[in-house]
Amino acid sequence: MAMFGYAGKILRVDLSSRKTESVSTLDYADQLIGGRGIAAKVYWDEVPPDAEATHADNRLIFATGPLAGVPVLGGSRWGVFGKSLHPVPGRFCYGNFGGRWGAELKFAGYDAIIVHGTSERPVYLFVYDGHADIRDASALWGKGSVETRETLKTELGSTVKVVAVGPAGENTVSTACLTAENDASASGGLGAVMGAKKLKAVAVSATQKALKVAQPDRLRDLTTRFRQLDRGAITAWGTDFRMTGPNIKKDPCYGCLGNCLRVLYTAENGKQGKYMCQSALFYQPWAYRYYGTANDVPFYANRLCDDYGLDTWSLELMLLWLNRCYRNGIVTEHDTGLPFSKLGSLEFIQTLVRMIATREGFGDVLARGMAEAAASLGTEAVSRLKHSDPYEPRLYVTTALLWAIAPREPIQELHEVGLLIAQWVSWLKKVEGAHVTSDVLRAIAQKFWGSKKAADFTTWEGKALAAKRIQDRQYAKECLILCDWIWPIMDNKYAADGVGDPTFESQIFSAVTGRDMDEEGLYTIGERVFNLQRAILLREGWRGRQDDRLPDEWHDSPLKTGITNPECLVPGKRGEAVSRKGAVVDREEFERAKEEYYRLRRWDVGSGLQTARCLHRLGLEDVAADLERRGLLAGTRGRGPDARRE
Repeated sequence: MAMFGYAGKILRVDLSSRKTESVSTLDYADQLIGGRGIAAKVYWDEVPPDAEATHADNRLIFATGPLAGVPVLGGSRWGVFGKSLHPVPGRFCYGNFGGRWGAELKFAGYDAIIVHGTSERPVYLFVYDGHADIRDASALWGKGSVETRETLKTELGSTVKVVAVGPAGENTVSTACLTAENDASASGGLGAVMGAKKLKAVAVSATQKALKVAQPDRLRDLTTRFRQLDRGAITAWGTDFRMTGPNIKKDPCYGCLGNCLRVLYTAENGKQGKYMCQSALFYQPWAYRYYGTANDVPFYANRLCDDYGLDTWSLELMLLWLNRCYRNGIVTEHDTGLPFSKLGSLEFIQTLVRMIATREGFGDVLARGMAEAAASLGTEAVSRLKHSDPYEPRLYVTTALLWAIAPREPIQELHEVGLLIAQWVSWLKKVEGAHVTSDVLRAIAQKFWGSKKAADFTTWEGKALAAKRIQDRQYAKECLILCDWIWPIMDNKYAADGVGDPTFESQIFSAVTGRDMDEEGLYTIGERVFNLQRAILLREGWRGRQDDRLPDEWHDSPLKTGITNPECLVPGKRGEAVSRKGAVVDREEFERAKEEYYRLRRWDVGSGLQTARCLHRLGLEDVAADLERRGLLAGTRGRGPDARRE
């Protein structure tokens, strides 16, 4: 049977036996679509709860969605999934990538790759036109991910697309990432899993770059509509959020319009690479302070992290913590080997990145992650840990539940709130082109978040429903997999009411696959995958309500400023601007919101555990049976033969 939108096959790779085989995507796509959905199902079925992240039983899953390879619409993103060392303790985690690797995998004949086992020596996987070879990578071991990519392009052809790990992944650094074609990277620590399996790289190549869609005329009409929306060019935080300049050119993901932050930067020495968003900015304030002028050092810092394979977001937080420790005499240059007096210089970031990635000296302590590093240094170091994020709940109250339920920073969900409010702030500041007024914001909240009350950030009313709707929609989006910068289409500056269309994703999915799907049907799939991930976390030690919590700092320490919204402005009851400076997350209000959220989820309010009713409604009967056996289903805690002790 023809599969529109899909390649139709999933590649299984056993590195221990060096065997490969293919299975049908149909085994997963009907209930879970693709992307995070397929990955979560594979993980639930195949990864033992007590398996270590670096163990052969762990799976490393590369997955695309049915829209990968469809041009223009921003659907060619892809993900990597598995049990990660980060955050501690190790549990199911994920990373989201852009660039062109995902579309190439689809063209090469596969919707996903499932890697298990561990190779005795370094290898790389070469996937091409429905075939897969496991090849020796001994000569590549120890090289940076960027150098590895260029080496394989020389060996296999310039059009091959490569994802690789650097020394950080090889040395199982907890925050190691993968770096792919177009310097695409993602947080989540799964580079350490790839390194532990001795898998240096995955190269993909396809002769034919074509994808069959079920309804090409309908898709063409939807694509035309999409082009007219001018998506990606948002006005945020009081500025037109585009990166331009003589040394910058657009470098979009496969087939995309490129109307976003993804650019190719050329430094004065001729080096080129990705330079966008957080990774472009994480070292910029330090470098400017040290040199007193703008220069290429922040780009070199970004490039170092990409090549060594270190997550820049984790490194940014570590830099802030290390500086606090240094200023308070907790660490010294002599003890650590780090030239703190030169913080902001190229020398400092080169030393820090190399030491962490190779576990050299004090770098071995830092390679375990910031929390473990702080614990090893004592209570004073632990007290210097701070939890800062542009979308934290002291500022945007809706994000409290999103943070509390997730195993890692739920950036796609946070963006749905933060980027919309950023556009409202731009309107408030009378920035030309900003169109998300208070009235538009309330109308968007009604359509996308369930009530106009969700647009009032001074109250908890409507926030539990908003959180549920955001999660279900974003998990569906992560199955498709659609670009986070473009989707969902919540606002539309060309519409009379300024409100976007929540049905657009389901219309595109239907046109591409030929499977009739409406908005609520798509959200139900998102809810199914969300509950499957919840079950995975419970099985791996998450304690339900007890672990659905926030850092104490957000409850106890008043907000001083916002990272991207320094005045901490949010809309109030009538859309008026209100500053959240001095705010904390009230514990009692937060607990009440959790209870309302659990009821909406049909979970048990007291424990935060899922119920049989909830899971059966979503077609997850096998999941319910497994949780019941383990005493992890509501009403069964402590009764199953494998139940945990509290």
